[in-house]
Amino acid sequence: MPPKFKFTREEIRDAAFNITRQGGFPALTARSLAAKLGCSVKPIFGLFRNMEEVGQEVLSAANALYQSYIEKDMAEGKYPPYKASGMAYIRFAREEKELFKLLFMRDRSGEKIADEMEEIRPLLEIIQKNTGLSEEKAYLFHLEMWLYVHGIATMIATSYLDWDMEFVSRALTDGYMGLKRAMELKE
Repeated sequence: MPPKFKFTREEIRDAAFNITRQGGFPALTARSLAAKLGCSVKPIFGLFRNMEEVGQEVLSAANALYQSYIEKDMAEGKYPPYKASGMAYIRFAREEKELFKLLFMRDRSGEKIADEMEEIRPLLEIIQKNTGLSEEKAYLFHLEMWLYVHGIATMIATSYLDWDMEFVSRALTDGYMGLKRAMELKE
């Protein structure tokens, strides 16, 4: 009969998530996880094949938290939906610096990237509705706004900037309006 472990996969994942949230992904090791749980590494490797599998669980949990930011901000109605997605991204960078770095600032050269067009289709539809741009131009619009939003978020996540969200909101509006005008002139 296999041994019974006193932890579930979810408890181990949650502990790993909290280590990452506080100290960044490099802080997550079998030893640090065992210390957080107050046990040896045996229960960890009884429920997970290796630390890479634990890391994948942390990535999934971080992404679920990020998605909840997007959903909340878009449903709240404080900002138009497309702007709300950018504001949520930046708020996530401010409030969850280490998780933001894990999701959006790690080396992804060895990863298979999902079909981006399908992933962002709801945003493209919003852009098309608000600007009258074709899908192709809406995609280019989104890429340029993404560079702007990601730049602000990265500077906030790395504590290079400490802009308040009111200023961020104004900056995003200015960027959006300027890009919209530039796209209209190209038509």
